[in-house]
Amino acid sequence: MAGQEDPVQREIHQDWANREYIELITSSIKKIADFLNSFDMSCRSRLATLNEKLTALERRIEYIEARVS
Repeated sequence: MAGQEDPVQREIHQDWANREYIELITSSIKKIADFLNSFDMSCRSRLATLNEKLTALERRIEYIEARVS
């Protein structure tokens, strides 16, 4: 029986190693996804702020052009 347990135990250890590796990969993918979602929200917010500033500048330019003409 001892001869049969060694390959079984090796398979069990290999299975645990595989599961730990898969867990590490899964965790890393989740961290990357969280970062990308956070980056997306940050970029959208900054672009919205920039858009508001550009719109205000366009209005000022139109006003100044109207006064000069």
